[in-house]
Amino acid sequence: MAAMRLQPIIVPGWKNSGPEHWQSRWAAMLPHARRVEQSDWEHPAPSEWIAALTAEVSQARSPVLLIAHSLGCVISASLPVPLRAKVAGALLVAPADVERDGAPACLAAFAPISRQSLPFQSVVVASDNDPYCQLERARGLARDWGSRLVVVPGAGHINADSGLGEWPQGLKLLGALRRRAVWRVSPPPERIAPIPARPLSQHA
Repeated sequence: MAAMRLQPIIVPGWKNSGPEHWQSRWAAMLPHARRVEQSDWEHPAPSEWIAALTAEVSQARSPVLLIAHSLGCVISASLPVPLRAKVAGALLVAPADVERDGAPACLAAFAPISRQSLPFQSVVVASDNDPYCQLERARGLARDWGSRLVVVPGAGHINADSGLGEWPQGLKLLGALRRRAVWRVSPPPERIAPIPARPLSQHA
């Protein structure tokens, strides 16, 4: 059976992802990828940002594969429960700790971070020197979300400043997630022909 197509939806974080960010490079590489657009990237509002993601997931005609970065991970975890059935998997890269001391007020507005277990395949990718989320915090989020955790040493916030280019390691993680996620998606049940009745034995 041919592999079921998933709909990649790229979910940028605060201030969007610039042209050198791996998310922007992937948007140009991945067939059929869509990107969540926010009306105000500088002054994020929780209700508006979650509504924009909700609209993209709602409109998807195929099961969704979320590709989120930073604040995009926080809103992905806040996706309304009825829509989670449309999500096959999520790659959650460098989640922003909006609950940390000193977080900008516009990010603190997204607290508390949803800690509900995610009912789909997910991977949290974190760095051991991310200035916006300590590794132990990322580890706790991965545990609560039921996500696999992958640590990338010395990668900072895993953004354009990290010098990752197209981030080949991330593409490998995405490919593995896609393969696992397909198994969660239930294809339409095949119609099973009824078993023909066994003819009665003919006795002489």
